[in-house]
Amino acid sequence: MRAGGGAWVSALADAGDRLVGLAAGCLFSVLLVFSGYCLWDSATVAYGALVTPQLRKAKPEPDSPTLAELQAQNPDVCGWLTLDGTHIDYPVVQGADDLEYVNKAADGSFALSGAVFLSAANRADFSDAYNLLYGHHMENGAMFSDLTRFSESEYFADHTTGTLYAEGTSYELQVFACVLTDAYDPVVYTPSTDPAALAGYIRAHAVQYRDPPENCRVAAFSTCDDSRTNGRVAVFAALKGGDTE
Repeated sequence: MRAGGGAWVSALADAGDRLVGLAAGCLFSVLLVFSGYCLWDSATVAYGALVTPQLRKAKPEPDSPTLAELQAQNPDVCGWLTLDGTHIDYPVVQGADDLEYVNKAADGSFALSGAVFLSAANRADFSDAYNLLYGHHMENGAMFSDLTRFSESEYFADHTTGTLYAEGTSYELQVFACVLTDAYDPVVYTPSTDPAALAGYIRAHAVQYRDPPENCRVAAFSTCDDSRTNGRVAVFAALKGGDTE
C-alpha cells in the first residue's frame, strides 16, 4: 500500500508540475503578445502624428500660398502652421465641431494623434480678431508638444516667429505670450472673446510675455499640460500680413 500510494502521489506531483509549467508558458505568451501589441500601438500613434508625404509635398510656398492641392486630399484643410525652430510644422484643418479632428488625421483618416485644427467657432480664413487652434501633446515630441516649452524663459526668448498659410495669404507670426491655464478657461477658449478683454487677460496671466504689435489679430495654439489635472498651455502670436496691416 505504501509503495502504491507513493507512486500515486509522485504522479500527481508530476502532473501538478506540468500544469504549473503550462500555465507559466501561457502567461509568458500572453505577456509577450501584449508587449508586442503595446509597442505596435505606440508606434502606430507616433506614426499617425507625422505628416504624410502626400500632404508634405503639398505644403504652401511663401510666394504661392495656395491650399488647392491639400484641399483636393481633404477639403477641411484651411491652412498650414509652422513655428520656427520647433517640431510644429503641420496642416491645419477645421471640422464641423471641435471633436471631429481629435482622433482624425489631416488627410481624413483615423488617427489617435488627431490633427492640428482651428476651432469650429472661427472663420476658416483666419480673419477673426482671435483665432484658436488645438493640437495633441504627443509623448514623442510631435504635434503641439513643443508648446509646453514656451513656459521656459530661454525657450520663449529663442522662439519668436512662425508662419501661418491660408488660401492666397501668408501671415507672419510673432509669438508674444505663454499662458498656463485649464480646459475650462472661459476667456482663452472662447474665440468670440472681446480683443481688449483678451489682451488684458493675457498680460495679467502670462508666465512669459512681450508686448505684441498694436491692433493685430491674434492666434492661440493650445495643448494639454500633463503636469496638472485638466492643465492647458496656450501660446499666443500676432498675425501680420494679408490684410491685417
